[in-house]
Amino acid sequence: MEKKLWNLEIGNFKKGKRNSITDVQGVKVGHVTYDDGDKKTGVTAIIPIEGNIFREKLIAAAHVINGFGKSVGLVQIEELGTLETPIILTNTLAVGKISDGLVSYMLDNNSDIGDTTGTVNPVVCECNDGYLNDIRNLFLRKEDVYKAIENAKEDFEEGAVGAGTGMVCYNLKGGIGSSSRIVEIEGEEFIIGALTLTNFGRLKNLVIDNNPVGEAIAKIKKQEETLDKGSIIVVIATDLPLTHRQLKRMLKRVQSGIARTGSFVSNGSGEIAIGFSTANKIPHYGSSKLDIRSYDEKDIDAIFEATVLATEEAILQSMYNGKTTVGRKERKIESIREYDDLWNK
Repeated sequence: MEKKLWNLEIGNFKKGKRNSITDVQGVKVGHVTYDDGDKKTGVTAIIPIEGNIFREKLIAAAHVINGFGKSVGLVQIEELGTLETPIILTNTLAVGKISDGLVSYMLDNNSDIGDTTGTVNPVVCECNDGYLNDIRNLFLRKEDVYKAIENAKEDFEEGAVGAGTGMVCYNLKGGIGSSSRIVEIEGEEFIIGALTLTNFGRLKNLVIDNNPVGEAIAKIKKQEETLDKGSIIVVIATDLPLTHRQLKRMLKRVQSGIARTGSFVSNGSGEIAIGFSTANKIPHYGSSKLDIRSYDEKDIDAIFEATVLATEEAILQSMYNGKTTVGRKERKIESIREYDDLWNK
């Protein structure tokens, strides 16, 4: 059953069965959630394919919209154009420990890494959940990476779960959101799926379906003006046969989806997108001759538009599924659902 998003339809593209990044075959998502008192944090793992991704790498790309963020692995993705590990999302101060956990996981499952072959490129991205979470206490452990990967499935929770547990979006509850769109190229249907970790924006700027919802809520809350010091991570998955360059072009359009919700990409907001295609596998061992499929770019406008819409809805799904949360220092962040009657007529 397709997920609900109030009574809205974002764009005219068809959606996948789950309206989720996991509509791309082989993709799974898992969480580890800490939601107790001052602990409002976690880990989210995106598993790109079934099987061993180190031995069957995927074509991938990354795009930094605004570099106020801490990440691991983007440089090699950009240089080689491949992805060889799951993608892990977490909080800012946990990046090192979670990267260690992902390396350990890859070593446990690939005895050749660092011995008879090269090393491995772990991919970890973050947002700062320190408003609700006691981030200085470093609650997360490398073992949480294993658990999040073990928990990965096609039907996963969204909102205040995993890496999204302590996140704040437009001064309301943010977190994990996902959506998908179907594009048709030469009579064949393909999926574009987006997953977002949302922790950005100012309330007064929030726009939903061209409706200035944030301004209306801000008048009721009488909230003082705040700086946008957050971030957003967007992961795009597709089964379209695309090259690294084409994926990069897709990722540049992610910003349009973010902007449609009201963001202007502030100085202190880290905005990073990572994308991969499951259509081509790059064997770690085997022939040096590769047969890479891709499409001519005469149809790429539809791919761009679907990417924008999937990103926009994934952001809104993260808020729609977020619950009102009280975190450290008794700080309370409300769910946007508290204000449904105000604008969702």
